[in-house]
This record gives sequence, structure tokens and C-alpha cells, in this order.
Amino acid sequence: MLEAIQFIRKAIITRLTGTITLNATVLPVFNRVPSTSVYPYIYVYSVSTNEADFNRSSYITETLTRIEVVTRFSGDSGGELQANQAISQILQLIRTRSAGYFDLSADGFSVFTCVNEGTTYLTDEDSDYTYFRGIVEISNKIQQL
Repeated sequence: MLEAIQFIRKAIITRLTGTITLNATVLPVFNRVPSTSVYPYIYVYSVSTNEADFNRSSYITETLTRIEVVTRFSGDSGGELQANQAISQILQLIRTRSAGYFDLSADGFSVFTCVNEGTTYLTDEDSDYTYFRGIVEISNKIQQL
């Protein structure tokens, strides 16, 4: 059995890079957020892989990946609207029907489901900034070819 989540994460990052915009600004997409990053940005990271089906002929796993939008505003300015707008754009690209599933055949896998397991919105405050975060959890069922 091979690990597929790295290929899902890469496919998500590839699909989102250069496509999500807020106020005519393209949001950068990271797997690891650099300390010098600007806001807003998108952070994609793996959560888990679980074996989903047990049979003699193939390995089927279910992966869970998070896509997080992080915005930042000084003091009381701003709100979660930008996070909502970016999440909406992300879902249009990621949560598709079967024709839009990630093609991982070159990596030896076939994706046959894509489910939005939920979207969470959080607000964090410190003395200088308010951070608004939108977090989408995407699960994919994947068969090793």
C-alpha cells in the first residue's frame, strides 16, 4: 500500500495557485507558511489517511486535507467577509463532481470521491491585529491502481 495524501495535497495546491483573488489580489498558496508571508493567504495541509475498504484486489484509502484561508486586519477594521469570499472560490474549484476530481493516474491512484466535510470560521485577536480564518476539510476516497 502506498501513501496518496501527498499527491492530493499537491493537486490542491496546483489547482488553487494563481486562481483565488480578493480585491484584485491573487492569494498565495502555501504548504508551509513562511514567516515573511503577506495577508491574506491560503494554507493547505494534510490531516489524515485511513484505510477505507478491505478487499483482496486493491487498496482504498480516505484522506482528509485542510484548506485554510487566513486574513488579518488592524484593530477593528475588516471582518470575515474576505475569508467567506475566498472559501467560496476554493469550493468552486475543489468540490466538484466526478468530471473534476483530481487526476492522480500518473502517480498510481484514482480519486473517486470528493466531499466537503465542513467549513469552520474562527476569529483570533491579539493587541495589534484581528485574524479571520476559514477552514475547509476535504475528504477524498482514493484507490491505488
